[in-house]
Amino acid sequence: MPLIQPFAALKPTQDYVDAVVAPPYDVLNTAEAREKAQHKPWSFLHISKPEIDLAPEISPYDPAVYAKGAENLQKMLDQGILAQDDQAYYYVYQLTMGDHTQTGLVAVASVAEYETNRIRKHELTRPQKEEDRVNQILALETQTGPVFLVYRQHEIVDKILQQTTTSNPLMKTTADDGVIHTIWRMTDAQQQQQITDSFEQMTAIYIADGHHRSAAALRVAKHYRAMATDNNTESAYDYFLSVIFPDNEMQILDYNRVITDLSGLSIAEFQQKVAENFDISPLSTPQKPTQAHCYSMYLQNQWYQLRLKPELIPADPVAKLDVSLLANYLLEPILNITDPRRDSRIDFVGGIRGLVALEKRAGETGVAFALYPTQMQDLIAVADANQIMPPKSTWFEPKLADGLLSHRLK
Repeated sequence: MPLIQPFAALKPTQDYVDAVVAPPYDVLNTAEAREKAQHKPWSFLHISKPEIDLAPEISPYDPAVYAKGAENLQKMLDQGILAQDDQAYYYVYQLTMGDHTQTGLVAVASVAEYETNRIRKHELTRPQKEEDRVNQILALETQTGPVFLVYRQHEIVDKILQQTTTSNPLMKTTADDGVIHTIWRMTDAQQQQQITDSFEQMTAIYIADGHHRSAAALRVAKHYRAMATDNNTESAYDYFLSVIFPDNEMQILDYNRVITDLSGLSIAEFQQKVAENFDISPLSTPQKPTQAHCYSMYLQNQWYQLRLKPELIPADPVAKLDVSLLANYLLEPILNITDPRRDSRIDFVGGIRGLVALEKRAGETGVAFALYPTQMQDLIAVADANQIMPPKSTWFEPKLADGLLSHRLK
């Protein structure tokens, strides 16, 4: 099986693109999704978060929720809101957020290559979230949320993507957050073959976001294979929906930390302990760090710059991440944050919210840390080493939309 291949996308028909497009299923809770989909009968949220159409007390993981999603999908097919292309294509997906633009390839990626780690991961999955995606895919017989993948910049691929964007787009829409989503269909057979061949030459591609969706795709493929009469025949379920961007166009924002208290220490005691591993200097104005191993700290109405002492920086690709260094030299030994996944004293704030959000959450008694963003090459190094990044290490912006392109398995 090739690493990637074209597919016949399920997509909104021309007049319904704006009505269908929706945020990714996992960036909204149920209440937010219900409000956003109000008076929008064709919003893809009725498929990706169908609990919004059921009683408020129902669990999002109830079997009735997945059945409702399948019902809503069928209704949108019957009404001509969604339709499937009649043959397989690659598609080009461009995201524009302010001054930032990134252009990627929409394809289906091999489950087998994910299983052999040629499609590389850097996060652990949570069983409940993975099970949720499995149940959703099986109920819909469709993959609706693309996995966000990254490839190392490739001259031939980049050139073909750029050439495709000079034609008229298949669809273009501006989401509620102002991000512009533009999609083209790649119709040139020779270019499609060049894309397939170019990816075949790549040693690996990398998951940026979508670890639960890709893990679920593997489980779904095993489920269908177990029922198949001919396991030698390639099927749609042997691939999962992906948008693949070049590494040099990715935008990773800072993922910051706020701790509600100083773990019983006075201001002076806390600063004294921090100074054992960091050089501390006050900042005249709030500012984000401009290089790795530096942090901006907000403490009792004052911003400081922290610079980790160079001799403390290890070579290991995970241990040298700024999120790891902050945890290992400050959060755990000084503030007793030993399990950031479960400790209620720590909060994670995406950099898109700005420094003011950190000040508000820290208040008078807490402390906030603004981090330098994890770099794409750091993520690749961790994945290549077959290691796992700490939780909340990356915040990718802009995010893909749900509903514009989906992958039918049946």
